[in-house]
Amino acid sequence: MRILFLLFIIIPIIEMVILIEVGGLIGALPTVALVVLTATLGIWLLRLQGVETWFRLQNRLSQGELPGQELLEGVLLLIGGALLLTPGFFTDTVGFCCLIPMTRQYFAKNILARLLPHTGSFSFGRPRPPQGGRTIDGDYTDDD
Repeated sequence: MRILFLLFIIIPIIEMVILIEVGGLIGALPTVALVVLTATLGIWLLRLQGVETWFRLQNRLSQGELPGQELLEGVLLLIGGALLLTPGFFTDTVGFCCLIPMTRQYFAKNILARLLPHTGSFSFGRPRPPQGGRTIDGDYTDDD
């Protein structure tokens, strides 16, 4: 909770400093236009990447695989889109990192590796026999 509190204080201060510096270099109107341009470009990229991620998710589901990577990328797309709609260059930079496929996939793989340190192949539908063990096939009847 303290980390979130600090982020809500530090990030707006960083944004104000960057906006003031950029405004001093290129002027107020070009700075505002640049912020609007990054938001517009971000919305376009979010839509494009969201559709691609949705199709990959559907493909994994149709193959009977758990789409963990795609689900996490969807969350990163939502975070990136929200950050791009927030005025400022720092949040735009972080937002674009969440929307660019190469960096988003890198983040998602690292997050999944931390959340699931013993990753194996996950699937659903048909049960799989335990790895390295013996499967004994047979029938039984209940006499009760």
